[in-house]
Amino acid sequence: MSEPQAERPELSYEQARAELATVVEKLESGGTTLEESLALWERGEELAVICQRWLDTARARLTPS
Repeated sequence: MSEPQAERPELSYEQARAELATVVEKLESGGTTLEESLALWERGEELAVICQRWLDTARARLTPS
């Protein structure tokens, strides 16, 4: 089972994006069990949230208030 997000150090945008690309590549290549695929999917969802949070923060900094 994957480690809860609260216990993981926050990844940089670049780290999260690179790991997400690896997860997608593994899912697209197939050859994993259903359980492995579900774990990869869940990790991909976590990574997408991290990337979106970085993008939202950058957008907020660039948008005049």
